[in-house]
Amino acid sequence: MDSNSPLKCGYVAIVGRPNVGKSSLLNRILGQKLSITSRKPQTTRHQLLGIKTKGHVQALYVDTPGLHKSARKAINRYMNRAASSVITDVDVVLMVVDRLKWVDDDEVVLKYVRDSQAPTFLVINKVDLLDDKTRLLPHLDFARTKMSFEEMIPISALSGHNVDELEQLLASYLPTGPHFFPGDQLTDRNDRFIATEIIREKITRQLGDELPYEIAVQVDSYIEEKETVQIDATILVEREGQKGILIGKQGARLKKIGSQARQDIESFLSKKVILKLWVRVKTGWSDDDRALVSLGYE
Repeated sequence: MDSNSPLKCGYVAIVGRPNVGKSSLLNRILGQKLSITSRKPQTTRHQLLGIKTKGHVQALYVDTPGLHKSARKAINRYMNRAASSVITDVDVVLMVVDRLKWVDDDEVVLKYVRDSQAPTFLVINKVDLLDDKTRLLPHLDFARTKMSFEEMIPISALSGHNVDELEQLLASYLPTGPHFFPGDQLTDRNDRFIATEIIREKITRQLGDELPYEIAVQVDSYIEEKETVQIDATILVEREGQKGILIGKQGARLKKIGSQARQDIESFLSKKVILKLWVRVKTGWSDDDRALVSLGYE
């Protein structure tokens, strides 16, 4: 890297409908897991900033919840606001789509993206899963009819295909200016927030289709000592029946969730973690604006 190159720094929004691989892309770019992922749509609920500093370039990636048409509950409306509010206030927008699919929720995303003044890339993810790669060029022609994208790039967040090339392209669009964060900083979120998200990821992965997205996690106590961290957390469900599903027979499922979450939190913090989980019923929290604020959905 040329030491005389001017410093560059800018915000990059990663947007798209649910389950197109936005969080996986952020994790791939950062080279470590920061944003939680699962096969279930709407896993991401909050904006999450991932910081990548390489040489003279600092890119500030904002991972967002999936924009979606159906927003019946307060939490769905919150997620749409969290995603759409980012788009108008960044230097570059990455609109991520899933292979050659283009559905109604992609149109919802496009509506917001068109309102942005920032250069927009169309990022076609999961191309490693395409059986017939010759269909890619006609799809790019189709995408051009939707919007004049500055760049269109096929990638695989899973394998890393073309992700380095995407980063190089992005760097050329970022503004010149000082870096906002120290070079070794990964995110602006605290460890308590990351722990909360890891616990929620393990629940989502464990339960599959058994529970809807009426689950929230709140950390009640986070005590950090020299070599250990003790975390007490409560998992909120909306109905009594969901509590039994989450705990499992003789507490087996909750124990498994806790074990998996503890391992990931230890890996992230590089410390021994003592994790205790409880389950509590809080009826209607996902459609209650005041409850959402108390749970950190602001």
